[in-house]
Amino acid sequence: MRHKRQFNGPCGERGVALLIAIFALLLISVVGIALIVSSGTDSALARNYRTSTNAYYAALAGVEEARGRLLPTSSNYIPLPASPMPLTQVVYIINPAGGETVAPDDTGNPATYPDTQYKQEFGVDVSSRVVTKYTSVSPVAGLPGPAYKWVRINAVTERGMGNGGTGLDVNNDGDIDPTTPLFFDPENVTVANVTAPGLVETPTPLPTASQVLEITSYAVLPSGGQKMLQYIVRPLVIFPDLNSQSFRAALTLAGNNVTFDGPGTNSFYVRGQDQCTGSTAAIFAIGYTNSSGGDTSKSNIASGATPSAYYQGEPMIPGPPPTPPTPSTGSLTFDDIHLYTDPNWLTPNGLDAVVQEITNSADAVITGPATPGSFPSGMSSTHPMTIVVNGDLDLNGWHNTGYGLLLVTGTLHYDPDATWEGVVLVIGQGNFVSTRSGTGGIDGAMFMAKTRDGAGNLLSSLGATSFSQTGPGSNLGRGINYNSCVARAAEGPITYKVIAFKEIPLAN
Repeated sequence: MRHKRQFNGPCGERGVALLIAIFALLLISVVGIALIVSSGTDSALARNYRTSTNAYYAALAGVEEARGRLLPTSSNYIPLPASPMPLTQVVYIINPAGGETVAPDDTGNPATYPDTQYKQEFGVDVSSRVVTKYTSVSPVAGLPGPAYKWVRINAVTERGMGNGGTGLDVNNDGDIDPTTPLFFDPENVTVANVTAPGLVETPTPLPTASQVLEITSYAVLPSGGQKMLQYIVRPLVIFPDLNSQSFRAALTLAGNNVTFDGPGTNSFYVRGQDQCTGSTAAIFAIGYTNSSGGDTSKSNIASGATPSAYYQGEPMIPGPPPTPPTPSTGSLTFDDIHLYTDPNWLTPNGLDAVVQEITNSADAVITGPATPGSFPSGMSSTHPMTIVVNGDLDLNGWHNTGYGLLLVTGTLHYDPDATWEGVVLVIGQGNFVSTRSGTGGIDGAMFMAKTRDGAGNLLSSLGATSFSQTGPGSNLGRGINYNSCVARAAEGPITYKVIAFKEIPLAN
C-alpha cells in the first residue's frame, strides 16, 4: 500500500518572513536613531548659535553704550582724560554681575576678566597704563542689562587697524606704527598715497583733524559664550577744528551773488564780537565766500547792512582787528575758510554730504513745512539737540528758546520774538525771511548756502543765498550774536561715527 507524501514547498524558504521582519525593524531602528542624532545635532547647533548670537549682541550693547556716553549731551557723559587722548591713558566701562569683580587691568587674575587683547595690539600690558574706570548704566530698575563685562576706550594706532593683528599702513610709508595716534582729517580724503582716506598718522593733530578712538567690548554669558567686538570711531562735528575759531563770521552767506536785506534800524545787530563770557575774540559780522570778479555779494551785503554801526566785528580790510565795536562785513575767500573748515563746505556736493551726515545723527528729523510744534521735548541749555527740518520751517508765533543745532533745508521763516542758542544752518534753498518784530535773537553762529534749485535738484555751484529781515516795527529782535561757547556746544560731536568694525577672535 502506497502512502502519498504532502509537499509543503522548498525547505530553503522556511523562516524568510521572520528575517524580512527583523531586517525591516533594524532599518527602521537605524532611521530612527539617525533622526534622533540629527535632532540632537540640530538642537546643539541651534543652542550654540543662540549662545553666540546672544554674546554678540551683548558685546554690541557694550560698544554702543560707550559710543553714546562719549557725547557731551549724554546724561551719563564720560569725559576723556585729555584731548587728544594719549596712548598712556585707557578708559574702561565695567559691568559686573552681582557679587563678581571685573578688573580688566588685573591681567594676572583670570577670575576678573583680564584684558589680554590690549597687549596683543599695543605690545605692552594694560596694567602699565593710566586706567580710569566707570560703571555701566545698562542695568535699569534692578533688571540685569547686557552680559558684557567691560568696554575699553583708547587712542588707536596703525597697529590697531586691520584684521588679525596685522595692522594697516594708512600712509603707505612701509611701517605699521604702534606708537603714533591716528586722526581723521576730512581734507585728507582725496590725498594720494594713502590706504585709508581721511586717516592721518601724526603726533600733533592738524587744525582740521579730530582724533580717532577705539572702542572694544568683551562679553561673557553665564552659559560660557564669549564675544569681543571693536569699533573704530571718529567724532562727527559740524566743523572739524574745535581748538580754533570754527566760524569766521557771525553770519556766513555762502555762494554767488548773495543778497542781504537788513531792517535798517538801530535795534538789529549782527555782532562778530564773541559774547562768550571771558572771551575777547572778534570775527567778521557778515562773511561771504565768493570774491571773484563780477560777483555782487560784497556790494549787496554792504548796501543792506545799514546803519553800518550795528554790524560789528573784524574789519573788512586785512590787518589786526581794531577795538570793538567796528562796523564790518568780511570776505571769506576759499583760502581763508580752508584754514578753518572743511573746504567741502564751499561746494553743493560737499554741503549735501554734510546735510546727510547731520540728518543721520539728528535727535529729530521733521518733514516740512513744519512749525515748532513738531520739535522734540527735553531740549534745554544742558541738553542741546540736533533738529533737522527737511523743507520749510515757520517759527512765527513761537516765543520760546531753542538749544543746539537747527538745520533747515528749505526757507526759514524766523520770528524775532524767538531765540536760538547754538548754530543755525540754512542749507538747501538758502532762504531766511523775517517780517515781524520781537525781542529774541540768534546767539551762536549762522551759516547759509543755496545748494538746490526750486525743484530740489543739486546745483553745480552754490547759488544766491538770500537773507531778508524786514518788518513794520522798529524792534526786529536782537539780531545775530557770535558766541563761541554755545556754538561749540552745538557743533558737537553730535555722534561718534563708526569708520571700522570687526570681531576679534578669542582663544578657546
